[in-house]
Amino acid sequence: MDGGANDAGLACSLMRRVQIASATGLAAKAGAAVADAGGNAIDAAIGASIASMCTEIGIIAPAGSGFVTVWPRDGDPIVIDGYAEMPGRGLPEDRFGGGGRGVEMSYGGHTETIVGWGSVATPGAFAAFAEAHERYGSIEWSAILEPTIRTVEAGFPVTRASAEYLDHSHRLIFGWDDTSRSITHHADGTPVAEGDVIHIPYLADTLRQVSAEGASVLYGGEIGRRTADAVLAGGGVLTHADLTSYVVEIREPVRFELDDWEVATNPLPAVGGVVASALLLLASTPPFEGWIPREVDRMARIQRAVLRYRGDQLDDYAARSQAAEDLLTYAHAGDLSAVERSPSTVHTSVTDTDGNACAVTVSAGYGAGALVPGTGWYLNNSLGEVELTAEGFHALDPGTRLVSNMAPTVARRADGSILAIGSPGASRITTAIAQVLLNFLHLGMSLREAVAHPRLHVEVFGGSPMIAHEPGLDVRSIDGMTARRFPDLAMYFGGVQAAVFDPIAGLYGAADPRRSGDTARGGFD
Repeated sequence: MDGGANDAGLACSLMRRVQIASATGLAAKAGAAVADAGGNAIDAAIGASIASMCTEIGIIAPAGSGFVTVWPRDGDPIVIDGYAEMPGRGLPEDRFGGGGRGVEMSYGGHTETIVGWGSVATPGAFAAFAEAHERYGSIEWSAILEPTIRTVEAGFPVTRASAEYLDHSHRLIFGWDDTSRSITHHADGTPVAEGDVIHIPYLADTLRQVSAEGASVLYGGEIGRRTADAVLAGGGVLTHADLTSYVVEIREPVRFELDDWEVATNPLPAVGGVVASALLLLASTPPFEGWIPREVDRMARIQRAVLRYRGDQLDDYAARSQAAEDLLTYAHAGDLSAVERSPSTVHTSVTDTDGNACAVTVSAGYGAGALVPGTGWYLNNSLGEVELTAEGFHALDPGTRLVSNMAPTVARRADGSILAIGSPGASRITTAIAQVLLNFLHLGMSLREAVAHPRLHVEVFGGSPMIAHEPGLDVRSIDGMTARRFPDLAMYFGGVQAAVFDPIAGLYGAADPRRSGDTARGGFD
């Protein structure tokens, strides 16, 4: 799980340029620093993702999980599945079901989740990073972590997205643990605000251990043991056996064509890629004609049908594979009638002039609200994401991969153009990615226009189906769905990050104005 650099990548690093689009300016700069050190798209994506996980407090956490989608210059695309697992290996039955506390936040209008030590799932992000580096990396593992180590050691400013989320969650999620409260709050009890510089004790030291010993220290090493001990002592179910047993899965992506692009995205057991693919295929058959009123209505109907299908059919572990196959069959045929019948994530997209594309999405849920003592290592609450745990709290067998909406996506065109794209946003991930890809690949908008364009998302709100939407779309109440208009572009609708390499136009990227994202370039001419 702790590989070295790829020699072939080293040989061409002095002629490589890299485009990064990531969750924050700090993350984008960290990715650029990795590229400046000789890293390729995969190295830079890992470096930027680690920087986000350690500095975008509240939004994400180091003990998160995720997926790395890579389309290498000289091979087929793959998905490296480092998503969260249900823990609890070796524990008696009476240990399950406790250690969590339900909370309700005003974020997005209303959000429910479960926090506490019992909400902590087995994390897999760093295992996926190590695997990606082993397969495709161009520089040493330590060089990838160095920019983040320097940043957290010096202290870093709170981003706009972090401040907004903490405004909703600081007391309920990040205020019950003494160490967390001291990091996320001022002495008077008010939450930290945008621009406040914060320090997370011990985090730089922990990252140095990960740098020196590899990602394995988080699983079978000292930090892994301390993590399991802390969670178990707090009433959770994460054991040392869960961490030492964790392995990444290499998966063949869902692939389809959209106009003259071939798209590859996250497959089962995650559902995000399947759902995003279905949304895109249905919207393009017949071809989407632009954001005119009748097409806006059509998009709302497509979203309602696909997202209802996702809730009814894809949450069932036993039947998921066949249901996903059926959904994609209906979508390829443009059969909407057949479909009708039947927060807390970050993303980094990177391309390089060698022709590599890498999309990384990682999540820690809404946050467990606790750190491993003496490490600065914030924990996830992936077991507490009620929208992704239909079976109930602690209901899965230990070792079962959790459901995910994440859909890090890459695409390639015959002329050599490559694209990496993805988004945070819980259930809004799939609709955000689908709308941006439709705008860019199908409607011909510029990448920045495609990312910034107003979005809609069909959801159940207050027990009734609604079309949540941003200003700039002509959205009307249709078929029993009422419209819920947000006053401005909102982080609720995701935070799409996209990077492109075009052999003629060169490198370019776009970061979503809804969050604190930014772009950067690195490498050598």
